[in-house]
Amino acid sequence: MKKYLVIGNPIGHSLSPLIHNYWMKKYHLIDSVYEKKKVEKKDLIGIVDQVRSGEIKGVNITVPYKKEIIPLLDEIKGDAQLTQSVNTLCKVNNEVHGYNTDTKGFKYSLDDSHLPNNLEYNFIDCKNKNIFIIGAGGVTSSILEAFIDTANKIYITNRTKEKAKELKKLGDISITLLGRKKNTIEVVEWGEKPEICDVVINTTSVGLTRDENLNLDFKDYQNNKNTLFYDLIYNPKETKFLKEARLRGNKTMNGKMMFIWQAQIAFHMWTGVEAEIDGDVIKLLNND
Repeated sequence: MKKYLVIGNPIGHSLSPLIHNYWMKKYHLIDSVYEKKKVEKKDLIGIVDQVRSGEIKGVNITVPYKKEIIPLLDEIKGDAQLTQSVNTLCKVNNEVHGYNTDTKGFKYSLDDSHLPNNLEYNFIDCKNKNIFIIGAGGVTSSILEAFIDTANKIYITNRTKEKAKELKKLGDISITLLGRKKNTIEVVEWGEKPEICDVVINTTSVGLTRDENLNLDFKDYQNNKNTLFYDLIYNPKETKFLKEARLRGNKTMNGKMMFIWQAQIAFHMWTGVEAEIDGDVIKLLNND
């Protein structure tokens, strides 16, 4: 039996087994199973060793280990090098390599060109827009990287300002490589807000527990039908952050489509199968 895992802490909210096992059944990978496992930081080296030995065929990584896993790997590739964030492990020859499917997953979640025409979709064009990113955790660098080549301005805020500054330094490397203006990314004090932005994104884990509140004031977005409030959390389907935005009259989107796309990319890396994202897959998560 080929075993795949998603690891994290907490892990109960993860719907990764639901979608991966659905695809495994759909594409007749009857010798494969995908499970979730709550682990401590000390367990990470053992997980990597199991991938190296072939005992585990592939691993997804969620909070809080997307950065902590990196020193244990033989190599990180592609977007993982730019973001210093890993959410997918693969065995390559006798080595364990880390990849990042979050950045592409997030980009695809905002782009309707990747979906069948008959699916309703909350598409938004992010070119030359102002972006406000809340948080500076393991996944945030992936979101930042997704906007660096298209956004007009990117603001970042985090309770611990130093982490936001570190994230800006990482993003500024890509800014330099792209030859963009050096002040594209700006750190904002927690509790303060920049100018009205086109997209406001919660990348923190606040909201995984129902009714958790970021305690940020967005009253100046009242009746703003143009701004999209995006929460990376997909379970629960509507966090308090999104509920408040909806009641204000803003556009809202949860992390469901990002989750589906990042999973599809990882699934293809492991199995060689390019799983179709259709109404059935979306309905599967909606009905969970």
